[in-house]
Amino acid sequence: MSPPPEAPLASRRNDLTAGIVVFLVALPLCLGIALASGAPLVGGLVGGIVGGIVVGLLSASEVSVSGPAAGLAVLVASAIADLGSFEALLTAVVLSGALQLVFAALRLGVIADYVPTTVIRGMLAAIGIVIVLKQIPYALGRDSDYEGDFSFLEPGGKENTLSAIAKAVSSASPGAIGIAVLSMALLLAWEKAVVPRHPRATLVPGALLVVVLGVGLNEALKVLAPSAALQATDGHLVSLPTSLGALRSQVASPSLHALTNPKVYTVAVTVAVVGSLETLLSLEAARKLDPYRRIASPTRELFAQGIGNILSGMLGGLPVTSVIVRTSANVYAGGRTRWSAIVHALLLLFAVVALPRVLLHIPLASLAVILIVIGAKLAPPSLFRSIWREGWTSALPFYVTVVTIVFTSLLEGVLFGIAVSVFLVIRNNHHAAMTMVSEGHDFLLRFNKDLTFVNKAELRANLDRVPHQGTLLVDATRALFVDRDVFDVLDDFIESAKHKGIQVELRHFHGKRPEGGA
Repeated sequence: MSPPPEAPLASRRNDLTAGIVVFLVALPLCLGIALASGAPLVGGLVGGIVGGIVVGLLSASEVSVSGPAAGLAVLVASAIADLGSFEALLTAVVLSGALQLVFAALRLGVIADYVPTTVIRGMLAAIGIVIVLKQIPYALGRDSDYEGDFSFLEPGGKENTLSAIAKAVSSASPGAIGIAVLSMALLLAWEKAVVPRHPRATLVPGALLVVVLGVGLNEALKVLAPSAALQATDGHLVSLPTSLGALRSQVASPSLHALTNPKVYTVAVTVAVVGSLETLLSLEAARKLDPYRRIASPTRELFAQGIGNILSGMLGGLPVTSVIVRTSANVYAGGRTRWSAIVHALLLLFAVVALPRVLLHIPLASLAVILIVIGAKLAPPSLFRSIWREGWTSALPFYVTVVTIVFTSLLEGVLFGIAVSVFLVIRNNHHAAMTMVSEGHDFLLRFNKDLTFVNKAELRANLDRVPHQGTLLVDATRALFVDRDVFDVLDDFIESAKHKGIQVELRHFHGKRPEGGA
């Protein structure tokens, strides 16, 4: 695994602190998604551990974190009901992993290269908004929905995200509000004031301090004001099995008998397709979040996810995908290599085996604050202003993606965003082509016609041919228009080229960067 271009020791330190933060975020999500799926709680934990360790070791991305995904919760719940048992679902999970290995062999991961940059940015912003909206009720002490649900309509269809917030405001818990406000103040002060002035403070994750503060405040409330204290019986605290015996009793195995049920194969195909799409979208988003803009092979990622799902299903775990929430938490906490994902999984394993009773004291209000801050970083107001200034050809797909994801689901929002982007490309009748020639370590990449986002895969393939210490001249003389997505790929390559000793020259690009570009 390749470390980033910084001191290895500093990188490992960052990965350790990031792993702790991701662990704090992942624990309630694993449990909540298992609960929503109608699966044993241990199934969510196994999925998180396998996703972190196995997929983390095999993944193509240095910053992506895998585990049970909220987007699959409804699918898994209906599959368990349809198949008649959790054991039958595990059989389908194993088969879905095998299918993902087939997808990898067929190199189907390239479909991610055809998702426009504006749609990816819109997806990240929408996820940020959804995280914030979904965590507000937890911060106010109203925990009627399961942790990890990111759909607008909540289970049962009688309530939605906005109505849940309204009810949370009208029935807020003073104890939860106090813990959330003080936790937010501590986290912001730590990130904005303490860490910039004292670099060594980065060794202590602000999220860990927030959890310690939350536990301390709630324990104090139990003594000083019992009526305001948050109680496990009301669903305000982390919940999980408290003994190894309880954990073992929930562990299930795939059913060989289920192989005779045709429905198992339908579920396997559905889980494989939906999970692979979410993984590829998350992989593309991870590249955007990665400060080093490292390009990860989607083929290798599908292979890693396939192995992960086979093992997760065999060990009694839920299906896993690359997950944006955990990935963004990892990046914003300073994660630099895949060791942060592995650390978070090892902490999950250690905590549920050795510290279950300690974890039961963690208020969900404290964890909600951590997620709210992460969500706010994914969707800052400055992003929306900058997208608006880029012009309507960027703004329209972006805002369509954001609105659709917030009010429907991740996949629907992305599909709508892509549809709008394709319409705009067809409307403007842009086509693209390029030629790559070389002599030794010197390469010339010539744009023969206008380039749009549909040429990202070809452009990246050509750029990947340039060796370390090589030179590259990109000539856009024959192109009247170069799409923003092409500039995005070139900008990412130029940034990574600095660390590979590659000299890059852009010729005849003046005036061709879309309005509002940097």
